[in-house]
Amino acid sequence: MVSAPIATPTQATILPEERADVMYHQYDGGGITVDGPSILVRKNFRETVSVSANYYVDNISSASIDVIASGASRYGERREEYSLGVQYLHDKSLLSAGFSNSEESDYNADTYYFNLSQDFFGDLTTVTFGYSLGQDEVFQNGNTGFGEDVERHNFRVGVSQIATKRMIIGLDYELITDEGFLNNPYRSYRYLIDPLDPTAGFQLAQEVYPDTRTSDAAALRMRYALPGRRALGAQYRYFTDDWGIDAHTFELSYTRIWREQWTFDAKYRYYEQSAADFYADLFTFESQDDKDWRARDKELSEFSNQTLSLYLTWERPLRYDFFDKTGVTLQWDHIWFDYDNFTDLRVASDVAGEEPTYDFEADVYKLIFTLWY
Repeated sequence: MVSAPIATPTQATILPEERADVMYHQYDGGGITVDGPSILVRKNFRETVSVSANYYVDNISSASIDVIASGASRYGERREEYSLGVQYLHDKSLLSAGFSNSEESDYNADTYYFNLSQDFFGDLTTVTFGYSLGQDEVFQNGNTGFGEDVERHNFRVGVSQIATKRMIIGLDYELITDEGFLNNPYRSYRYLIDPLDPTAGFQLAQEVYPDTRTSDAAALRMRYALPGRRALGAQYRYFTDDWGIDAHTFELSYTRIWREQWTFDAKYRYYEQSAADFYADLFTFESQDDKDWRARDKELSEFSNQTLSLYLTWERPLRYDFFDKTGVTLQWDHIWFDYDNFTDLRVASDVAGEEPTYDFEADVYKLIFTLWY
């Protein structure tokens, strides 16, 4: 929840530090506002076991373009998430397991995970394995007869290598499979009233999705320590799935520690993806059956975004019997979204499909207080 320290590749596997974090977060952009608190507490026992608990809240107020285009009014809801995690350290192995539950008015999600990390070759190489199981329930407000399930499996493997005294490189791979009701029960696609005459307008119908999805992602990352307590980081990630989406993520970061108490982080991230095979901003005709898939979710369209992140952390030792030090972190992210083939239906057009493409900007703010003990 706070900025990462500068990489110093000389340390073996250890348990996380004992600490308590209190965070307030806010997202504002695209007609959506999300905010709320989060509390994380971590406690270690006998230098071999670490237990953590987290409580996280999202208060959501939405008048997004999807809501407006469907004719609905602004809505609000609340999502609460509880999670519990345990880590066990044995020699050069670190085992982690945990559970999280989140609930909102129309979606419940339970997630179970297990990770194993092992150091080799004099602690120069770290190999990790992981598995997560997600079991979700999808509902629809105002429709008590609607209820669907989603099951998600996530398999992960990674390797991190200390290449030189100053540089760490890593390679990660994950395989994700989803099965069940994978679309939003409120979202619609649009199709022409008259396939031969776009000036006749369009109609809306509920999206039709496949009930399975398999995706692969691989990431290559590097972190290099510079003189003067500074560090550079870089990462590239490639994602592909059987819905036809290919995505690329590029990331650069810079970290500077100043006078022991201050840490400054700057990060730039660029993301772009192709559209799903069954996505279209405007279809010619209505879906014919449950295998004739239709989607107009902008997250399945061809789009890109850029994120600029700035973090500032202040830490200070405390001279108390129970607390070791305290810290405050301020984080700001500004995101630019640019959609290539998703149009803004808030702008009227005499010809369906000739509306301007959609774009917006968003800000994310985080304020974190931390106590180490």
